[in-house]
This record gives sequence, structure tokens and C-alpha cells, in this order.
Amino acid sequence: MTVTKIPTEQWAAVVEKTGGPVAYKKIPVREPGPDEVLINVKYSGVCHTDLHAMMGDWPIAPKLPLVGGHEGAGVVVARGELVEDVEIGDHAGIKWLNGSCLNCSYCNVADEPLCGKALLSGYTVDGSFQQFAIAKAAHVARIPKECDLAAISPILCAGITVYKGLKESGAQPGQSVAIVGAGGGLGSLACQYAKAMGLNIIAIDAGDEKRDMCLKLGADVFVDFMTSTDLVAEVKAASADGLGPHAVLLVAVTEKPFQQATQYVRSRGVVVCVGLPANAKLSAPVFDTVIRMINIKGSYVGNRADTAEAIEFYRRGLINAPFKTVGLSQLQDVYELMKEGKIAGRYVVDTSK
Repeated sequence: MTVTKIPTEQWAAVVEKTGGPVAYKKIPVREPGPDEVLINVKYSGVCHTDLHAMMGDWPIAPKLPLVGGHEGAGVVVARGELVEDVEIGDHAGIKWLNGSCLNCSYCNVADEPLCGKALLSGYTVDGSFQQFAIAKAAHVARIPKECDLAAISPILCAGITVYKGLKESGAQPGQSVAIVGAGGGLGSLACQYAKAMGLNIIAIDAGDEKRDMCLKLGADVFVDFMTSTDLVAEVKAASADGLGPHAVLLVAVTEKPFQQATQYVRSRGVVVCVGLPANAKLSAPVFDTVIRMINIKGSYVGNRADTAEAIEFYRRGLINAPFKTVGLSQLQDVYELMKEGKIAGRYVVDTSK
């Protein structure tokens, strides 16, 4: 079922070999299957995961050739014959979780990201760095029409992911959370969600630009890991009672911060690992972990309910994702900046350019 004539070809950014670069080229437009929708992607956020997919440096190999992207916001232009609850013309988003079986022990308890048959946008299936993308109807994000499609696109992965991580931390209003990597794409949103959830924020990152942005977005204290002479002591001192933050949200893209977190989190605190540095390991002293009752856990992407909640924070004006817009043809330039650690906030690609 379609509303307008859909082209047979489209522009896309395609990873043709491990390590890239991406090729900006024309590829066919697919038709949706019975339980799928076709979304005319207007904008797509660029996530660090997209760089990992191109470089092939995670333990799970991505498909090749690959159209990356998993923060795609656009308009539904076609749907399969079994789709009844998504209408042509609806605004919808393509997330990291493109689809799942909906019937396994994980899906049945709303842990569908853990489904053994999960489809991952821009990794195991083609994602949103194209003008027309396919997704399972049950898993597309429902975007209110009053929301700006460019501005909401980073919410579809970065926003949902950090919101889920903050929920997993169990931190309560009035308590403190250290956000490590606070000036990046994930961290800039984590600061805002944490503020909206009533948490006190210790932002950890480096550089004046990131400091200014974090403080503007709601951080109470900024700790610069490049200039700090004793990071652990400084983070502890930044908490209201000097005992350290109640929770640590790790969205960093290097290994060292993961090793430091248990040193400054308070006793009974929770360390939540979200970022996925390539080939990194996490270690903590067993004695210290036991006698201080520290909880270390991982947090993956959110489920469908988390998605709706994260979008509602944005719809109500509580989240403002800082982003810069470039054309899809400039995606490789964004990756180069990402490799150099020169991105504050998020980049969003316009698929029409």
C-alpha cells in the first residue's frame, strides 16, 4: 500500500569494504515485506556505532555491503499488507533495533533488544543512510507530527540509549550521577535527561567547548580529565557529601574511564556501562567491589516502551539535542572528525544532499 509514486533508485552512503570509506552512490529502493514499512528518511543522526560498523572493529561482523545509520526520521510512504497500526503519512523513526521475533522469552518480558533474532539497523540490515529505508512496523518509533524531524533524529538512538542507562542506574531525584563522555553525542543528551529526571550531574570530559556545552545543558560540575591532577579525588569532591556519585554512566569511547569508575563511585553505587570502545576490557578489584557493595552492569538500547518515554521527554521540550546538519554526501567527513575526537554534540545528515 503506497501513497505516492516511489522511485526505483535512491542516493545512499554505502560501506563496500571493511574500513571504508563510504561510497555515496545510487542503489535500488526496496519494497516492504508483509510486516514492514518503507520510510522516506529525511534526516539521520550519526552515531559512533556507525563508525564501528564501517571499521568492522566489534566482535560481531556487520553485513557487507552495508548502508549504515540507525537514527533515521522520516515519513511512512508504503506498508506491507499485514501492517494495520502504522498509516501512510505517519512520521516514524528507524532505530538500532530494526526488528525482533516478538515471541521469545526476552521479547515476552519487554527485553526485545536481547532477542536472539534481533535485526540491527545499519549493522545486520541496511539502515538509515539512504533516502528510503525498510523497518519492521512493530519496532518503528512513533514520532509526533509536531516534532522537528532533524532535531528528533538523535533521540532515536543516543536519547533512548542514555535514558535507558539512567533508568538502569536506579538513581533517584536529588542523587548524583557522573556522566563520563558528557560532551559527546550520547553525553550531551544524558546531561539533559538526567536533569529532567531530577539528578545532580557531574560531567566528565575534556576541553573548553565541551565544558561550556555541558554546563549549558544542565551539568552542575564539569571535571576536565585532561587537566585534572587527581580525577578520582576531584569527582568524589564534586558530589554533595564528598562520598562520590550514586551512579556513573559511562558513554566514553576509550577504555581508561571504565577502569576508573569504581574508584570514585560511592559505596553501594552503580556503574552503568553504555559506551562500547573497541577491544576494551573492564576490571575492578574484587575486595573493594565486595566490601563497598558496588554494582557494575551493562545497559543496551531501550525497548519500545523506553522509546516512547524518551520521545515524550523531547516532545515536552525537556530535551534539546545539540546538532549540526550536513549532507549525506559528507558522511565520510563526519567519520574523520569522529576519529579525531573533534565532535561536540551530534551530526545529522540530510538525505536530500
